[in-house]
Amino acid sequence: MLGVSWLFIGLLAAAVVVLVGAEWPRLSGRAGSRARQSRARARQKAQLRLLKTESDEFAASVQRDLERLPTIEEHDPSR
Repeated sequence: MLGVSWLFIGLLAAAVVVLVGAEWPRLSGRAGSRARQSRARARQKAQLRLLKTESDEFAASVQRDLERLPTIEEHDPSR
């Protein structure tokens, strides 16, 4: 370390401090407590499954029945 001056070491340390300060919001978003909570929430949400209830089956049945109904052309009486 004979060729490295104290000024260079100080400037390097200041650059590191500025870099960490500038990137802090992004770093805390990945490693902070909020990030930990959001990762836990994402794991919980990934395990959720949608259950199809009878009302869903009924609604699907009604939709199928409506699609199968014959339609008539309505004529405009003013013509």
